[in-house]
Amino acid sequence: MQLQASSITIDNAVAADIPTLCLLLEDLFGIEADFEADTEAQRRGLAMLIAAPDRGIIKVARTAEGKVIGMVSAQLIISTAQGTPAAWLEDMIVDKDYRHAGIGRTLIDAVLQWCKEQGVTRAQILVDTENTPAVGYYQHLGWQPTQLQARRMFL
Repeated sequence: MQLQASSITIDNAVAADIPTLCLLLEDLFGIEADFEADTEAQRRGLAMLIAAPDRGIIKVARTAEGKVIGMVSAQLIISTAQGTPAAWLEDMIVDKDYRHAGIGRTLIDAVLQWCKEQGVTRAQILVDTENTPAVGYYQHLGWQPTQLQARRMFL
């Protein structure tokens, strides 16, 4: 089923959206090599983010019937390089049945507008380097690669 971006609404996720958001994350983590779906962990993380609107936000795309069909999150950090807030964007996913209609771009625009309202001067997003459609998509939207490479350590 294809929709046009103009026929959806973008708003903030609420606790009642968490089960659907977990399903979207399951799809996303099925694409990414670094993560595996863990519904209980995702449920906890989503609940923490929704409960802390001063630290971040989850924007969702909804059909006219209210069905959540996409999401993107942003979390605030402080950039010592710029002396301002910055944001990490994560969890960008649109349900496969609704892709290629501009919904992803609409979600990203909405979350970047929220970032600007928070005083953010730089947004960053991690992209699985082997997910060539995502790499191309973000390049198409104007996201620039950096010389930095993400590293992680589980604690």
